[in-house]
Amino acid sequence: MGSWRVTVTDHRRRSGGRPQGRPEGPLARRDGLEIHGRDGELSCVEAAGRVRWRRPCPGRPNAAHISADRVLVTTDSFDYTAWGHLGPALLLDLADGTPVAELRGERAAALGGGRFALGLEGYDTFDTWAYDRDGTLVDSWRSYGHYVVGSGLRVVETDRRRPTASRVVRLLPGGRIERGPLLADPQAPEPLVLPDGTLLVLDAGTLRAVGRDLDDAVLAELHPLAPDRQHRFTGSLHRTGGRLDVSLVERHPTRMGAYTTHAWRLELHPPHRGRADAPPAQVSIEQRN
Repeated sequence: MGSWRVTVTDHRRRSGGRPQGRPEGPLARRDGLEIHGRDGELSCVEAAGRVRWRRPCPGRPNAAHISADRVLVTTDSFDYTAWGHLGPALLLDLADGTPVAELRGERAAALGGGRFALGLEGYDTFDTWAYDRDGTLVDSWRSYGHYVVGSGLRVVETDRRRPTASRVVRLLPGGRIERGPLLADPQAPEPLVLPDGTLLVLDAGTLRAVGRDLDDAVLAELHPLAPDRQHRFTGSLHRTGGRLDVSLVERHPTRMGAYTTHAWRLELHPPHRGRADAPPAQVSIEQRN
């Protein structure tokens, strides 16, 4: 792993209600096609705006993944089930929306060639399955979390256990798992992937870099969280060029609907710009209401 460094250029703290959720827009894009979803319906739209197909959806679509001539859509259920509000995962033909298979899983990733990884956690389930273009199971692993395709299939695990046993791992053929660094947060947010394949992981308020070989380093101790406070925080990472925006949304321990957003702006320095032994960034706090 190259010696990425960061410089914290701004830190703000704001109190108020819960920030808005996911922005509206297509669930997936590729080669001029967009997959859109709304309650009870899926559609594929071409670049000129023409609808290629529409299909009923037995749930509320939340994500889509395109691989070759297939699209996999994960959904939330309209009804509460034994798996909470988990709906079916729908494998469709990209050309016309014809159903290929109905699977079960919460998060997914496109593996190429019409293949997908699909995972689920809960009720003694902590698993990832690989399916081919026909929805046939071809491999499985005892791991689950945020999937990163490239350098194999890496997973930033999210196990909901305290203390957590989550790690950053690589899934290998035959159900084998290459285990990397142990994480502190059982629910780390989705990581960012840098151009050289390095993962930026926000782990319990600490920004970490995990390389292709699963080596890791601390880049910045932004707001380190003790284990008994982690459940009140939700994090996110966004990158624009050489700028990195990091946020931690803190739920008030007693006042329902009250949240504090901690936001940092950082400058990313590629490996060739700095020394490998640069210390983690330290942060000064500025509060703005």
